[in-house]
Amino acid sequence: MKQLSENSQFCELKETSRIDFLLKTITLMILVLIFWSINSSISLADRDPYLDHNVLLFADEVTYDDKKGIVIARGNVEVSQAGRIVIADSIIYDKDKDELSARGNVSLMEPTGEVAFAKQIKLRNQMKDGVLNELHIRLTDNSRISANSAKRINGLKTEMNKAVYSPCELCIDKPKEPPLWQIKAMKVVHNLDTRDIGYHDAWMEFYGVPLFYTPYFQHPDPTVERRSGFLAPSYSNSSSLGFELKTPYYWNIAPEKDATFAPRFYTTGRVVLGGEYREHFGTGDLRIASSITYTDKLDNDGNEINGNEFRGHLFSDGHFEIDETWNWGYNFERASDDTYLRRYRIESKDTLITNPYIEGINGGNYFAANAYFFQGLEETDDQGQIPIILPFAEFSHISQPGWAGSYKTLKTNLMALQRLEGADSRRLSLEGGWHLPTKSNGGHVWTGSLSLRADLYHVNNVINRRDPLTNTSSGMTGRIRPTALLEWRYPLIKRDGNVSHVLEPIVQGILSPYGGNPVEIPNEDSQNFEFNDSNLFSESRFTGLDRLESGPRINYGIRYGAYGVSGGKTTAVIGQSARLKDDDTFGQGSGLEDQYSDYVGRLLMAPSKYYSLAYRFRLDRETIEARRNEISFTGGTDYLRLHVGYALLEKQLSEVETSGFANREEMVTSLLSRFTKFWSLSADLRRNLTGSGGTVSWSSGLTYEDECFLFSTKYGRTFTRDREVEPDDTLIFKVLLKNLG
Repeated sequence: MKQLSENSQFCELKETSRIDFLLKTITLMILVLIFWSINSSISLADRDPYLDHNVLLFADEVTYDDKKGIVIARGNVEVSQAGRIVIADSIIYDKDKDELSARGNVSLMEPTGEVAFAKQIKLRNQMKDGVLNELHIRLTDNSRISANSAKRINGLKTEMNKAVYSPCELCIDKPKEPPLWQIKAMKVVHNLDTRDIGYHDAWMEFYGVPLFYTPYFQHPDPTVERRSGFLAPSYSNSSSLGFELKTPYYWNIAPEKDATFAPRFYTTGRVVLGGEYREHFGTGDLRIASSITYTDKLDNDGNEINGNEFRGHLFSDGHFEIDETWNWGYNFERASDDTYLRRYRIESKDTLITNPYIEGINGGNYFAANAYFFQGLEETDDQGQIPIILPFAEFSHISQPGWAGSYKTLKTNLMALQRLEGADSRRLSLEGGWHLPTKSNGGHVWTGSLSLRADLYHVNNVINRRDPLTNTSSGMTGRIRPTALLEWRYPLIKRDGNVSHVLEPIVQGILSPYGGNPVEIPNEDSQNFEFNDSNLFSESRFTGLDRLESGPRINYGIRYGAYGVSGGKTTAVIGQSARLKDDDTFGQGSGLEDQYSDYVGRLLMAPSKYYSLAYRFRLDRETIEARRNEISFTGGTDYLRLHVGYALLEKQLSEVETSGFANREEMVTSLLSRFTKFWSLSADLRRNLTGSGGTVSWSSGLTYEDECFLFSTKYGRTFTRDREVEPDDTLIFKVLLKNLG
């Protein structure tokens, strides 16, 4: 049996043979196109009756035998028939038998893109049938088959004897060494009709060492994009779950839909059945993912009690177009209990969201209607107090530019929020605005706007912020707020060699009345407030509509940017906000609770693609001490790349609670090193730096990947504890033989 490693032609193919073949093929195709386009083909069939009319031949020398009906061609011979192309040193074509014999550096290109190399071939029946000796095939994915001999049948099947298959490249320096892995078989059949490659009496070899034997093995050829079958399994070991085997099976139901079944088996006796279904419609896409298991019943504290129970999850999302204006969709997330997803390492979310929606966009008009349902997965979550939002609708309009470039805006919002336990609220909001952007001859950029907003609320059992223990509010309430804004910018640009500098001072004045946040109005959508550089120049720094920023105020700062012609850049911004008097709308620790705010800013340095440094900060206006620090550094090359992230956020009090958010301080570090062409190393560490904190998680991994093989292993530990979810050590292995379907 021929050894794939002994065929030096594969190594030569990467150099001389491949280049020669490609040049010849490209030349042939160009010539064919030219001749056909000018309707003056040089096909010998047009000049000689002994050639079929579907044969196109080029050669340095052509000889005709009129009596025998034979054409002999020598020197750079190229023959095309029925979409197949043969390149050889010499050929003999028998017109009566429709038989073609080729010798010397023979190459055969199939219509599918496959290329076969042989010492000699004999083809007939429009080159569909024939015999090939000392065959080497390069498939469309660059994998190769080498065989002693082969038989072609009707252009759809190639039967190869004593053959070797491998997608692995041979070493240029050591072409006789075996590839990383290969399959040797007494017989290999490539069926172009079913698009399969089958192996009879086959051995799987790694570095020339036989490891596995099978009497028959089959996989799709490279032209198959999707086909039902088992996918590569994965293996892992967990200190809490034991050894895990995941064996996914892919089901190609139809061109527009498929499914994957992925059961998980554990040595502890547990079995988790999971899968995913996907379908593409003419107007959208649908996905469903779920899992289920039957395991020990747990109490509320995560302790095992008598009996068993079903646990599982269901995720689904869909997105569909109605017409050019309208589309609709949904996102559905639900779990049987709040620890299941983390217990079986399916998801690490702390909240599941279900969101059906419909939206439309037409010019300057936008409309959206949503509903939101939440499932809390943290131990402190009380599902009865988690809100249901139905509906949440909004409409916005931006007019076309009018007088002096001015334009008008209109925004409406409707929200109904209710709980099984606690406060309910319903809100209707309407805001209209007029905006005028302009620029003076001296380069000054001005923006002015006038707006009027009205909010109407109906509330039940809303906690009174002034007396949260005994007093609640119910009934109708509302507010009206006019706002005027004037903003000035003056960008200054200077070019210094290969660097462009931009310096831009910014001053923004806002007029609005005091108040606007009565105790009867709950804060449902503006609790995640954070004062930083991104909202320094915002008309309102709250993320939602339930809270208004009131009173006259001025925002000022300066921006700077340096941009190199090679792509490097440095940008910075710093600023502050001031108001006529203190505003108790913002809680303690927010940075806006005093007349003068903290200083906020950002610095980004990215002089090249190899490293960058980003720094975001909030500094106490009096002591200049950091109340918020975010530092992110990424640097290095593929050989060694490091990322370090650090975040510090001081405690911020909420409106009702006196505790608010505690101090948060965290560091994340990751390292990736591709220390050779094929080997890479990764590591990551996450630590909570608060007084009671410590390491949250860490992991390290090693990966080998080349054109035909993937091996990866990862070991890590999580330190989180939540009832049945305990600190866990995990070891994962993944092995993949590429190109096998």
